[in-house]
Amino acid sequence: MPDVFSEGWQEILARPDGPLAFRFYLQPLVAIALAVRDGIQDARHGRPAYFWSLFSDRAGRRERLRHGWRAIKKVFVVALLIDLIYQLIVIRALRPIEALLVATALAIVPYLAVRGPVNRVTRRLRGRKAAGPPAQHTA
Repeated sequence: MPDVFSEGWQEILARPDGPLAFRFYLQPLVAIALAVRDGIQDARHGRPAYFWSLFSDRAGRRERLRHGWRAIKKVFVVALLIDLIYQLIVIRALRPIEALLVATALAIVPYLAVRGPVNRVTRRLRGRKAAGPPAQHTA
Protein backbone atom coordinates (compact mmCIF):
# COMPACT_ATOMS: atom_id res chain seq x y z
CA MET A 1 0.00 0.00 0.00
CA PRO A 2 2.77 2.55 0.77
CA ASP A 3 4.11 2.02 -2.78
CA VAL A 4 0.80 3.21 -4.23
CA PHE A 5 0.97 6.44 -2.23
CA SER A 6 4.60 7.16 -3.02
CA GLU A 7 4.02 6.40 -6.71
CA GLY A 8 1.01 8.73 -6.70
CA TRP A 9 2.96 11.59 -5.15
CA GLN A 10 5.80 11.09 -7.61
CA GLU A 11 3.32 11.28 -10.48
CA ILE A 12 1.74 14.44 -9.09
CA LEU A 13 5.12 16.11 -8.58
CA ALA A 14 6.17 15.22 -12.15
CA ARG A 15 3.16 16.98 -13.72
CA PRO A 16 4.58 20.54 -13.89
CA ASP A 17 7.47 19.28 -16.05
CA GLY A 18 5.41 17.20 -18.46
CA PRO A 19 3.01 17.97 -21.29
CA LEU A 20 0.24 20.48 -20.57
CA ALA A 21 2.47 22.17 -17.99
CA PHE A 22 0.97 25.57 -18.92
CA ARG A 23 -2.04 24.73 -16.77
CA PHE A 24 0.09 25.02 -13.63
CA TYR A 25 0.39 28.73 -14.40
CA LEU A 26 -2.81 29.51 -16.25
CA GLN A 27 -5.38 27.88 -13.97
CA PRO A 28 -4.12 29.46 -10.72
CA LEU A 29 -4.00 32.85 -12.51
CA VAL A 30 -7.63 32.47 -13.57
CA ALA A 31 -8.61 31.41 -10.03
CA ILE A 32 -6.73 34.41 -8.62
CA ALA A 33 -8.44 36.78 -11.07
CA LEU A 34 -11.83 35.45 -9.99
CA ALA A 35 -10.84 35.79 -6.33
CA VAL A 36 -9.78 39.41 -6.88
CA ARG A 37 -13.11 40.17 -8.56
CA ASP A 38 -15.10 38.51 -5.77
CA GLY A 39 -12.96 40.00 -2.99
CA ILE A 40 -13.60 43.51 -4.34
CA GLN A 41 -17.33 42.76 -4.52
CA ASP A 42 -17.24 41.47 -0.93
CA ALA A 43 -15.62 44.71 0.20
CA ARG A 44 -18.18 46.84 -1.66
CA HIS A 45 -21.04 44.96 -0.01
CA GLY A 46 -19.43 45.00 3.43
CA ARG A 47 -19.12 41.21 3.64
CA PRO A 48 -16.44 39.62 5.84
CA ALA A 49 -13.36 37.86 4.48
CA TYR A 50 -14.59 34.83 2.54
CA PHE A 51 -12.65 31.89 3.95
CA TRP A 52 -12.93 33.11 7.53
CA SER A 53 -16.68 33.67 7.17
CA LEU A 54 -17.13 30.02 6.20
CA PHE A 55 -16.13 29.14 9.77
CA SER A 56 -17.48 32.11 11.68
CA ASP A 57 -20.86 32.82 10.04
CA ARG A 58 -23.08 29.78 10.47
CA ALA A 59 -26.18 31.52 9.13
CA GLY A 60 -24.60 32.63 5.84
CA ARG A 61 -22.26 29.67 5.33
CA ARG A 62 -24.40 27.78 2.83
CA GLU A 63 -24.98 30.85 0.65
CA ARG A 64 -21.28 31.81 0.78
CA LEU A 65 -20.27 28.27 -0.23
CA ARG A 66 -22.77 28.35 -3.10
CA HIS A 67 -21.46 31.70 -4.31
CA GLY A 68 -17.83 30.55 -4.07
CA TRP A 69 -18.56 27.34 -5.94
CA ARG A 70 -20.43 29.21 -8.69
CA ALA A 71 -17.39 31.43 -9.14
CA ILE A 72 -14.75 28.70 -9.24
CA LYS A 73 -16.53 25.61 -10.59
CA LYS A 74 -15.62 26.14 -14.26
CA VAL A 75 -11.93 26.58 -13.46
CA PHE A 76 -12.06 23.50 -11.22
CA VAL A 77 -13.77 21.36 -13.85
CA VAL A 78 -11.30 22.48 -16.54
CA ALA A 79 -8.38 21.70 -14.20
CA LEU A 80 -9.88 18.27 -13.53
CA LEU A 81 -10.45 17.48 -17.21
CA ILE A 82 -6.98 18.66 -18.27
CA ASP A 83 -5.37 16.54 -15.58
CA LEU A 84 -7.36 13.50 -16.69
CA ILE A 85 -6.23 14.13 -20.28
CA TYR A 86 -2.65 14.45 -19.01
CA GLN A 87 -3.02 11.12 -17.23
CA LEU A 88 -4.27 9.41 -20.39
CA ILE A 89 -1.40 10.85 -22.47
CA VAL A 90 1.49 10.38 -20.05
CA ILE A 91 0.55 7.72 -17.51
CA ARG A 92 -1.83 5.85 -19.82
CA ALA A 93 -4.20 5.31 -16.92
CA LEU A 94 -6.87 7.24 -15.06
CA ARG A 95 -6.26 8.21 -11.46
CA PRO A 96 -9.30 10.27 -10.41
CA ILE A 97 -8.11 10.91 -6.84
CA GLU A 98 -4.87 12.40 -8.13
CA ALA A 99 -6.85 14.51 -10.62
CA LEU A 100 -9.05 15.83 -7.80
CA LEU A 101 -5.99 16.74 -5.73
CA VAL A 102 -4.33 18.55 -8.63
CA ALA A 103 -7.54 20.39 -9.61
CA THR A 104 -8.06 21.47 -6.00
CA ALA A 105 -4.48 22.73 -5.77
CA LEU A 106 -4.73 24.63 -9.06
CA ALA A 107 -8.19 26.15 -8.67
CA ILE A 108 -9.65 26.13 -5.18
CA VAL A 109 -6.56 26.77 -3.04
CA PRO A 110 -5.49 29.96 -4.90
CA TYR A 111 -9.08 31.23 -4.85
CA LEU A 112 -9.42 30.72 -1.10
CA ALA A 113 -5.97 32.18 -0.43
CA VAL A 114 -6.61 35.42 -2.34
CA ARG A 115 -10.28 36.38 -1.95
CA GLY A 116 -10.17 37.33 1.74
CA PRO A 117 -6.95 39.41 1.62
CA VAL A 118 -8.25 41.29 -1.45
CA ASN A 119 -11.41 42.08 0.51
CA ARG A 120 -9.37 43.45 3.43
CA VAL A 121 -7.02 45.50 1.24
CA THR A 122 -9.93 46.93 -0.76
CA ARG A 123 -11.77 47.91 2.42
CA ARG A 124 -8.66 49.60 3.75
CA LEU A 125 -8.08 51.50 0.50
CA ARG A 126 -11.72 52.54 0.27
CA GLY A 127 -11.60 53.68 3.90
CA ARG A 128 -8.67 55.95 3.12
CA LYS A 129 -10.41 57.41 0.07
CA ALA A 130 -13.58 58.07 2.07
CA ALA A 131 -11.59 59.79 4.80
CA GLY A 132 -9.86 62.03 2.25
CA PRO A 133 -6.33 63.31 2.47
CA PRO A 134 -4.90 63.90 5.93
CA ALA A 135 -5.50 67.36 7.30
CA GLN A 136 -2.54 69.69 7.06
CA HIS A 137 -1.68 71.63 10.15
CA THR A 138 -0.59 75.20 9.85
CA ALA A 139 1.62 76.78 12.42
